[in-house]
Amino acid sequence: MHIHAKEAADFVKIVKSQSQSGKEPKIFAGDRLRRLRRGRGLGQGAMARGLGISPSYLSQIEADLRPMPAALRGRAAAWLGVPESLFADADDERLAGSLREATGDPLFGRATVPAEEARAAVRAAPELAERFLELYRAYLALDEQHQALRARGMAGEDFAGVPHFPYDEVRDWVQSRQNHFDRLDRAAEALAGRIGRGGAPTQDDLARHLLDRHGIAVADDPSLLAQGTVWRLQRVERVLALAQEAAPASRLFWMAHVIGLLEQRRAILSEVRAARLSSAEARSLARIGLANYFAGALLMPYERFLAEAELLRYDVERLQGRFGASFEQVCHRLSTLQRPGRPGIPFFLVKTDIAGNVLKRSSATRFRFARFGGPCPLWNVYRAFAQPGRVLVQVAQTPDGVSYLSIARTVGRGGGAYLSRPRNVAIVIGCETAYAGQTVYATGLDLSEPGFFDPIGPGCRACERTDCRHRAVPPASQSLDVGSLQRGVVPYRIRPPG
Repeated sequence: MHIHAKEAADFVKIVKSQSQSGKEPKIFAGDRLRRLRRGRGLGQGAMARGLGISPSYLSQIEADLRPMPAALRGRAAAWLGVPESLFADADDERLAGSLREATGDPLFGRATVPAEEARAAVRAAPELAERFLELYRAYLALDEQHQALRARGMAGEDFAGVPHFPYDEVRDWVQSRQNHFDRLDRAAEALAGRIGRGGAPTQDDLARHLLDRHGIAVADDPSLLAQGTVWRLQRVERVLALAQEAAPASRLFWMAHVIGLLEQRRAILSEVRAARLSSAEARSLARIGLANYFAGALLMPYERFLAEAELLRYDVERLQGRFGASFEQVCHRLSTLQRPGRPGIPFFLVKTDIAGNVLKRSSATRFRFARFGGPCPLWNVYRAFAQPGRVLVQVAQTPDGVSYLSIARTVGRGGGAYLSRPRNVAIVIGCETAYAGQTVYATGLDLSEPGFFDPIGPGCRACERTDCRHRAVPPASQSLDVGSLQRGVVPYRIRPPG
């Protein structure tokens, strides 16, 4: 196969610089590049001309015989009009990690597949890997349902078919979009410009817009919260009732959410149809999620919010003051700033309760979440419950050697009464430490000292660390040594691979 001399020289230069720096891994993105090309109806010749490389070189990249260098990823992203992160291996790594975690289940009767084999399977057949995980999740759900029925003495009776985990399905779909929906984002930004009089819309702006555009009045209702409801749209009376006790930031968000439902119905349905979700329940959850997305984008318009975030070094509390938003709303908006050509820092976001139940998660990074089991107890999001209302900062490293800066704090609202048992949850956002210097939260931290990092993982079942004294359960991916002549902090030793 023929490669132009200049192209070959450039490629060698890139590879040398990568090997010397030790920071740029080889990224095989052939499948993603091929799917983009075919989706646009392009032949290899047309794509190669657009990228300034030879068809033979493109063919080798698409066949994963050559990695895709950083310079070429940048050219491809600009020419195809997609985020450069689309060609990164973050999604593949997450998928490969989940594949290894699933195959470590004793159900399969053997050790988990090696890491490189899992990556190769994902590169060769990503759709098949996704469907295998869907099948495994369905098996887990059916098994859990069966165990519950046995406990109630009903195992012999007929019961519903395999559930599809609609929350997980929607989360995975949002993850595949890097938590960014450009069409809704730009529509919200345009509306904010029309009704916000040069700034972010206020409560008066939104109330006026609802009345003028839709004939809907906004009113307080002191009885809603006692009914377990925070807002209600009364279509016949043409009234949007809001819980009287709610915080101003919450009231603002609910009004923006209703505007999204009313005005972006067609765009939301188009996104949901394209997602090909498997159930009506998942589609309903997706519609609610997209209306929430629109609300955040309306209250914190993209360009203005990103400019303020960069000016304030991503200080969440100061951004709260600038936009009249809650801590959670600002964190969520920060995790969506991935507009092509004008991205912010790629953040992950997790919302969890004190029992470790993950209520919300999304990521524009390669950070991997546990799918089958609780998260890592060393993560600062769980220490936040012991110090409610305080911002906690942590520098942590995952087993793949990637380090992250994490910012965690409890959030939540009062219950409105002494006996209401208010809900208390925590939010954590984080970015790779390569971006940490752009944030106020890196102040005073020694990011160059490896011993400064906390060794966290995706959860005990999926974590491959062999020396963690905080382990709750054995890893699903490795065999155990339960010898009787000595005892460690945990009652077993993890056999090293091989």
